[in-house]
Amino acid sequence: MIHFVLRWLVSGLAVLITSKIVPGFKIEGFAAACFAVVIIGLANAFVWPLLFLFTLPINILTLGLFTFVINGAVLKLSALLLPGFVIDSWFSAIFGSIVLSLVGMALHYVLV
Repeated sequence: MIHFVLRWLVSGLAVLITSKIVPGFKIEGFAAACFAVVIIGLANAFVWPLLFLFTLPINILTLGLFTFVINGAVLKLSALLLPGFVIDSWFSAIFGSIVLSLVGMALHYVLV
């Protein structure tokens, strides 16, 4: 259980660091970042597979690059659901999803 909580807190830190790096990706604090991690995780579990399935032909045509847009859409949807989490543009959402993945991977490698 402690491992789960530690991973959740590190993911919240990754969201907070991403908000400092990406322009237009705003979060109000660490608590909002931790709640955002829960919303993003639920959206990744339930919404992402549906979006991927519906956009599979476009994804095949772009050789998988449309997956970045799907990830950005999931982040943008999560930001709409959570007060205190704002993503201004599609560029911020797509770039934020890439940075969030890289920062999260690095932090989990170092801290967990």
